[in-house]
Amino acid sequence: METAEFETDLSLFKYDNLEQLPPAYRELGEDERTERIEAALERLGDDVVILGHNYQRREIVEHADFIGDSYQLSKEAADSDADYVVFGGVTFMAESADIITDDAQSVILPSMEASCPMAGMAEALQVDAAWAELTAETDETIIPITYMNSYADLKAFCAEQGGLVCTSSNAHKAFEYAFEKGDKVLFLPDKHLGENTAHRLGMEDEIVDWDPWDPEGTTAEEAVDNDIILWEGYCQVHERFREGHIESIREAQPDANVIVHPECRREVVEAADVSGSTATICEKVADADPGDTWAIGTEIHLTHHLQRWHPEVNVVPLCGDACMDCNAMRQIDPNYLAWVLEELVEGRERNVIEVAPEEKELARVALDRMLEI
Repeated sequence: METAEFETDLSLFKYDNLEQLPPAYRELGEDERTERIEAALERLGDDVVILGHNYQRREIVEHADFIGDSYQLSKEAADSDADYVVFGGVTFMAESADIITDDAQSVILPSMEASCPMAGMAEALQVDAAWAELTAETDETIIPITYMNSYADLKAFCAEQGGLVCTSSNAHKAFEYAFEKGDKVLFLPDKHLGENTAHRLGMEDEIVDWDPWDPEGTTAEEAVDNDIILWEGYCQVHERFREGHIESIREAQPDANVIVHPECRREVVEAADVSGSTATICEKVADADPGDTWAIGTEIHLTHHLQRWHPEVNVVPLCGDACMDCNAMRQIDPNYLAWVLEELVEGRERNVIEVAPEEKELARVALDRMLEI
């Protein structure tokens, strides 16, 4: 049984034509690289806008015109007049930018390796097959919700099935929208954000984790007995945090405030003082009194940025650097940035991300539904 009306493919094959860094760029030192990036930007002027996700390293965000969350950055690109949008992020982010920017704007992802593992845990082709299993087991209406951290074709799939997209900030509103339109929610790909949202709404007794690929796990028949079905997916960075990390911070620094991202496990969110998106984390530190201590439970590069941006606040990582490093984000090497910018100076576009027209149209519907709530 096939439910999706548009053609799609696994991301592994969808972006196999993106280019690798040429050998001449692989040994660039920071000083030479910075000089060449700045020279290219001067040549390109307003024709290019650089977006730097909060999780990117310093050598990327120092050249960014805008720094922030993925959807916020896409909106900044859409509001600009730049011909070229260079996204320092991962594949799904560049796709989102392509969905909402003008057709005349080209979205460039510097490195083909920057692919979010969590987005890959819920590919549209896989979800389509699983959807057929679930809907065959119930006459009630299931509304799919996908987190922003997903590929464009999954966003399109959700739109096609009456669902929508959400961010970590408005997931609770997306759930409320879904229950107004239907009887049950399938939330993907991040089970932890889904569980934390269910708790926020007082629906923690209505959830079930569902892994359609586990023959020993919950069946589709069992899953639809619940109101909230959580897809088996997670962020490999945020899942590493444990309640013990918070206990260790409190022992070492009793006055510390602990803030974590809602992609963390439920017990970690419960143990923290605050849970919120990267924008919320940034706001809490920016509004802190001098001398306050904030322990940050998210990707390490945002913690490093906050340490630089707010030296009057004691900003500490909730656990060590290795615990919080995002390998996908790390693939946006600053040497790649130098390469794609110098190629643009020469009139050559490298690693352009283009969402297929039908996918783009449907994905935009899912995003528009999110904006309506």
